[in-house]
Amino acid sequence: IPIMNPKNDWSQDEQGVVTIHMVHRGFYAAIAQKFFHRPKVSSIDLDDYGSFVWNIIDDKKDIHTLSQELDAHFPKMEKSLSRLIKFLEILKDHHLITYSEKLK
Repeated sequence: IPIMNPKNDWSQDEQGVVTIHMVHRGFYAAIAQKFFHRPKVSSIDLDDYGSFVWNIIDDKKDIHTLSQELDAHFPKMEKSLSRLIKFLEILKDHHLITYSEKLK
């Protein structure tokens, strides 16, 4: 079950595009910000598919349920399950989500 990381803020515009605001924390991030003028916050705009998936992650639905909702909303999408899994892997790699194995 994907769970959103509460440390990151996000917003949604009028067209439904989700923007995740990722705050860079930690020692190395502080050095990069101070000496290399890196931003404290990065904004990541998701595409239509990513925005849809982000909005249906509710900390209760498992990947199978998310996949079914994605298929229902985008019936012509090819390889939807593999695309969903890859997207969730990317979110996890960037610490935007974690996983829980318990059904709530």
